[in-house]
Amino acid sequence: MKRERTLIPIAVIRTDFPGKFGIPRQAGIIEDLEGKILFEKDFSDREALRGIEDFSHLWLIWGFSENEGWSPTVRPPRLGGNVRKGVFATRSPFRPNGLGLSCVRLLRIEDSGRGMPELIVGGADLMDGTPIYDIKPYIPYADCIPEASAGFAADPGEHIPVEIPPEVEEKIPAEKRTVLRKVLELDPRPRYLGMGEREYGFEFGGITVRFTAENGIIRVLSAEEKE
Repeated sequence: MKRERTLIPIAVIRTDFPGKFGIPRQAGIIEDLEGKILFEKDFSDREALRGIEDFSHLWLIWGFSENEGWSPTVRPPRLGGNVRKGVFATRSPFRPNGLGLSCVRLLRIEDSGRGMPELIVGGADLMDGTPIYDIKPYIPYADCIPEASAGFAADPGEHIPVEIPPEVEEKIPAEKRTVLRKVLELDPRPRYLGMGEREYGFEFGGITVRFTAENGIIRVLSAEEKE
């Protein structure tokens, strides 16, 4: 007998990425990318977090809130966008239930000032406003399998040089400069585009960043505060 179950968000995460472009392709790649998990009213009981501070990392089960529908095969950008793989052999957002899984570092627990606990996490690969459906502790001996194979995703990708002119860098908040540079070093463009003269842009921490990628180098053109 088929049973249907309704998932209810227990929380929402706030990050510096209002859009999908620029978000690291996997969680944990940039651990100093902070996110703040805000619990919904019905789940904001501090007792539900008792003992969570004993764990350094957490699993987040979340929803691809910007995607609709699914496909049995997808074209992973990592493979140039021309090779099809089964959706269950990828981490594509176009899934039957639209669920994602990320491992993040628990940095600290804060109080919102309204009596509601907030989790500050590092390394989240999530867009601002993403619904969180569940949180579970990461257990190294159970969750880490050193000899596991990773198929087409075995290569984490290379970091590429980033040039930010001093007059542009001074427009970026000091506390965001290092993290933004790390985001750009991962080359946020779809891999199948290759290096070219096209101009790209994305929002990060209230700043609109525009850049080009030529000769294996990302050059930041501007960084302007969002109006």
